[in-house]
Amino acid sequence: MSLGAHLQELKKKHAVLAQRVEEAQRSPSIDDLAVRELKKEKLRLKEEISRLEH
Repeated sequence: MSLGAHLQELKKKHAVLAQRVEEAQRSPSIDDLAVRELKKEKLRLKEEISRLEH
């Protein structure tokens, strides 16, 4: 997989996680731990994207 394709895949995953975090925060049935884990994964992806872009 080329670097460009890898970055695109990471950005897609980041966008999906962003949507899931937003939905989870609006849902009263989701516990805070689940939201925190989603946010951690989203941040990890963002850091990896940033590292690969620079």
